[in-house]
Amino acid sequence: MVFSSERLLFTPATPDDHAIPTIFAFPNQYNIGITSLGYQIVWASLALRPDLMVSRLFTDYHEPLPRQPELLGYSISWELDYVNILAGLEFLEIPLYSAQRDSSHPLVFGGGPVLTANPEPFADFFDVILLGDGEILLDNFIDAYQEVRTAERNTQLQHLAQVPGVYIPSLYQVTYQDLTSAIASIQPVSDQIPTTVSKQTYRGNTLSASTVVTEKAAWENIYMVEVVRSCPEMCRFCLASYLTLPFRTPSAIDSLIPAIERGLKVTDRIGLLGASVTQHPEFDVLLDYLNQPQYDHVRLSIASVRTNTVTEKLAQTLTKRNTRSITIAVESGSQRLREIINKKLSNDEIIQAAVNAKAGGLKRLKIYGMVGVPGEEIADVEETVGMMEQIKRAAPGLGLTLGCSTFVPKAHTPFQWFGVNPQAQKRLKLLQKKLRSQAIDFRPESYNWSVIQALISRGDRRLSQLLELTRHYGDSLGSFRRAFKQLRGQLPELDFYVYTDWSTEQVLPWSHLLGPLPQATLLKHLGAATALGVGHGE
Repeated sequence: MVFSSERLLFTPATPDDHAIPTIFAFPNQYNIGITSLGYQIVWASLALRPDLMVSRLFTDYHEPLPRQPELLGYSISWELDYVNILAGLEFLEIPLYSAQRDSSHPLVFGGGPVLTANPEPFADFFDVILLGDGEILLDNFIDAYQEVRTAERNTQLQHLAQVPGVYIPSLYQVTYQDLTSAIASIQPVSDQIPTTVSKQTYRGNTLSASTVVTEKAAWENIYMVEVVRSCPEMCRFCLASYLTLPFRTPSAIDSLIPAIERGLKVTDRIGLLGASVTQHPEFDVLLDYLNQPQYDHVRLSIASVRTNTVTEKLAQTLTKRNTRSITIAVESGSQRLREIINKKLSNDEIIQAAVNAKAGGLKRLKIYGMVGVPGEEIADVEETVGMMEQIKRAAPGLGLTLGCSTFVPKAHTPFQWFGVNPQAQKRLKLLQKKLRSQAIDFRPESYNWSVIQALISRGDRRLSQLLELTRHYGDSLGSFRRAFKQLRGQLPELDFYVYTDWSTEQVLPWSHLLGPLPQATLLKHLGAATALGVGHGE
């Protein structure tokens, strides 16, 4: 059995006599869910409470499930997993819509990056949404539920709505200018409910590390350590930076190294996670620790690193630790475009990173790029081709991969008001044609998936019926277009959500949900981009 291969790094509590029967689900397969550090941490946090009896549920495996669960939680990392959320509710014989549930049904709660960014397309399916970091949200949520465990459902929801970061969608009324246009207002249903809900930020100096290691994970037997949280660069499109501010760096000596030592007792594969791992101020301390001879057998993986921190020493360490490649994000070969998005990087630094990677023994450099960034011209795309050619000449023999996505607007970022560039698909094809002739590996992300991602990233509650309808057609772009056609007149067209530049004056679907930075600050950052030549329609 899949669960029998797990090696736990914590001891679950023994549930007490009145423990709350709880299901904690991941809306995908076990090997994917158990590789999510966020899912691992939340599961362990719940399992450590004696007042809970927790069973895990994946799409392919589950532990023995309670007959009458009181709580059903979902951790959501990927937009299209909504299909599996709805399928899971049906499997458990729970009504899809929160409005159809009563006291005989569990409270369905959810969290994770997708829901924290913009929960509105999913709002009608959830009774409770947790906005922010589980380290401080989970216990407060469970404690508050205990206080009203035997109360009527509406009383429970009213009480939970008072907990910071706990969002009860049914207690907010959304009105529209008309059914097919923008939102007019979002208001609580009574003056007992907070007008806004703020994302909760964990500010402690100890971040996350794996609570379970298993050979059945997508990254077999990996022990993950979160080295940093957020990113200090603040590229203007980047959800991973803006939504998770401030940038946090635990002590290497007091936190990170002891965490790694715990992991090395059960596995020899370590993964260092974070949006900008090498920008930890004590990263060299961590590197020197891992460079000790007794760890020569350890396999080391590092998430995407900042380009100008790719040193020969780092490359040598990774090579010695059985890693063949390193990944950097440059977004574009155009200096002008990088300035617009606040990517503080020069082509010389990118080329030097490649030279250092090769000198340190790495076999491949993986580069992340993007097309359709606000302000992009065709000449900027040509400059990306030129940059790749320069890298190839400067580091001959080093394998090069350019992975390229389409810009997707994300909530709580300065570029949330921009739509997707409809020319992006042609620009991906241009890159593919030109780089193939240079024997450079080009891996474009699906443009159609980017359109769907933008739809869900910018969506409002009117999308709930669309999502329910679409899953019966399949999750292709054609399926979404078919559903929009069937619902015409009941919600805006797809173009409104995906391609339209929104006014900075309009009410956004997430206007009542506050991120780390106020809108005035985001507008200031947008203004800095506009001053560099990005047009934004009002």
